[in-house]
Order: sequence, then structure tokens, then C-alpha cells
Amino acid sequence: MVSRLREGTSPSPTIIMNNGILGEREKFMRKLFGTDGVRGVANIHPMTAEIAMQLGRAIAYLFKKEPRRHKIVIGKDTRLSGYMLETAMASGICSMGVDVMLVGPLPTPGIAFITSSMRADAGVVISASHNPYQDNGIKFFSRDGFKLPDKLEAEIENFIFDKNEPSHRPTAGDIGKAHRIDDAIGRYVVFAKNTFPKELTLDGLKIAVDCANGAAYKVAPEVFYELGAEVFPIGVQPDGGNINDKCGSLYPEVVAKLVKEKKADIGIALDGDGDRMILHGYNVGGEQSGHLIFMDHTTTGDGIISALQVLAIMVKEGKKLSELSGIMRTFPQILVNVKVKEKKDLLTIPHIAKRIKEVESKLNGHGRLSVRYSGTELLARVMLEGKDEKEIKKMARYIADAIEAELGIRK
Repeated sequence: MVSRLREGTSPSPTIIMNNGILGEREKFMRKLFGTDGVRGVANIHPMTAEIAMQLGRAIAYLFKKEPRRHKIVIGKDTRLSGYMLETAMASGICSMGVDVMLVGPLPTPGIAFITSSMRADAGVVISASHNPYQDNGIKFFSRDGFKLPDKLEAEIENFIFDKNEPSHRPTAGDIGKAHRIDDAIGRYVVFAKNTFPKELTLDGLKIAVDCANGAAYKVAPEVFYELGAEVFPIGVQPDGGNINDKCGSLYPEVVAKLVKEKKADIGIALDGDGDRMILHGYNVGGEQSGHLIFMDHTTTGDGIISALQVLAIMVKEGKKLSELSGIMRTFPQILVNVKVKEKKDLLTIPHIAKRIKEVESKLNGHGRLSVRYSGTELLARVMLEGKDEKEIKKMARYIADAIEAELGIRK
């Protein structure tokens, strides 16, 4: 794994990110939410229809403040289990007297956009991103298109597990109703196109795009085509079970092969929910996975909009991506996963905290350290970036060994 930084710059300052350990989210014991919503195997707790309905009731109750008709957007990717969870979620929301707007399969950033543009009270995404089709997930957006803060996620869990719900339920005409937004795809296509400079077109460019048989299978090819490109789409025949199956951002070699076959100018590989992208083996984004947020245009990671910004640079400069990537230097990145029996605050365990501090001191601003728990598994992740691969391997192992000794699963 590598991190690519602009020539002449140093790696980011040392960062310790204890997701699931410190801060607001640690003021309560999380029963459902991880770092990216609720996830798991569909139809096994917590990804059951029962929990989905309870989540729907909770989100509706929390956002139903003023005495008016409220509305919540629900979108999903192409997983078979999406039908089950969508229906259950809508039922829970309607039971609390809130209306539901169903948009069907749409990229996660598209659902955030629809939520904001239609002045909905909240948005729901039913997707497990790059995970295999048997998994699914549920995450929420507030009316401004941003992910819910940890405090509200805590209130949702309290509503479900502490039974802090009103005794009175809406009846008669106060019960919510659900209806489909038939033009959601068209709305998002127009939005995405408007992030591309109006004075430019993609005329003459050949674009290979792998949509991972996921949420972007309709909108991504349409956006590039309407901007003038010749588009070669793959991964656009979802059947409920083939999302991310040997395609998309986890398998960039597939679109790379298509680029060669079609003599395309660029290949774009999206993930299952369309919020990240990979270009020709180069991760363009705020993190290794390809997530990139352009706050001038959108509130969350968006693979299509990220691709459009790169394409705009290619058109302006009149250069291929292989030429533009020459400004980036490659730095080694090491990731070590440690299976743990529980998720304790790492910085309160002296042996671990001491080693983290030692490594920070050695890096001295010339590398990056991230120590955090997985949001969905009993794993501690130790990630290090720096100039010397051999040295950062030793550092990562040094911290990982301490975590294993204190919290590891004994065989």
C-alpha cells in the first residue's frame, strides 16, 4: 500500500485517530452504530427488518420537531436485501407520522444531495459500500446533507434500547405516507454535471467506467456521456447479488484491462455505493480508499464528482493522467490489523500509550500514525506512513505487539 504526496511536500503531521475510542461517540456504549452507520450480514442482528423498523421510528421521532408534515428520504444500492430493509425502514418512519420519499438505487452522495435539495428532514442510505452483497448497512444524513453527529446517533440508540418513545402513536390522517421520487436520478445527474466547469466538455475523450454493479450503474455513464465523452461502461447489470463481485474499486485491474482494449483515455472504478473512485491504480482522495470530499460542491465523498474534477484538469492541461500523476511522490504505507477481544480506550492502557508516544516522537512530523478500532469488527488497526518502509514496518509492529499483548485474543 502506498500514499502519494505532491512533490516537495512532507507527509501529513502525526495523527492518532481512535475511532470508537475517544470523543463524543465514547460517552455511551455503542450497541448499533460503528464509524459508518450500522452494518452487518443482512437478516442477522443488527441488520434485520425489526431493527430497520426501529431505526426508522427513532429517526422520525427525533426529527419530528415542529407541528408540520415532515419527510425523510430513503435510498439504497442494488443489494437484494435492500428491498427488505427499505420497506421496514419506511414502515417505521410512517408509523411515527412522517412521510417517506423513496429514490431507489442511487449513490450515497446522490442521496445526501436529494435530502438537502428537497428540504427533507433527514436522509437514509441503505448500503454496505464495498462489502460483499450478503452484507448491508444503514446510515443517516441530516437535512444539510452531512452525516449525523455522534450525539444524535446516541439518541437513536437510546430510543431503541431504553424505550424512550412516546406512548401515543399517530392515527388516522396523521400516519405518514410513502411515495417514489421518479426523477431522482435525473436531478442528481444535473447536479453532478454542474460541478464540471461550464466552459469545458469531455468531447473527444474515451472513458472506461466500472460501476461495480452498484448504486451508480445508471447515473455514472449518463453523466460522462452527457458531457460529451465516449463511454465504455461495465458493472452496469446488477442482479441483487453481483455488487462488488470481482469488479469496481476493489478490482481496478478490470477497468485497466478495458482501458487497453478500448484505447480509452482514462478508466474509472467506482465502489458499490458510488462514494469513492480509483483511477489507473492511483488513489485520488483524502484517504487510501479513494474517498474525496469537494466541499464547494458536495457534503460527502462522491466518486463521480471526484472523477469530474480530475477530468476537468486533464482537459484544461491537455495532458493524460499518466503525465499529471508525475507530480506525486510515492511514500510507503503499512497497515497492521490486530484481532482484539474488546475495544478499550488504547490511551488509558500504559503499555500501549507509551509505545504510541515513542513512535510519534520518532516520526517527529515526518510521517503519519493512525491507531483506531474498526467500526464493524473486533479489530485494532495500526497504520503508518513514512519515507523508510523498513523502519515504519518495525514501528507498526511495535505498537501492534503491545495491543496484542494487552487486548489480543489468546489461542
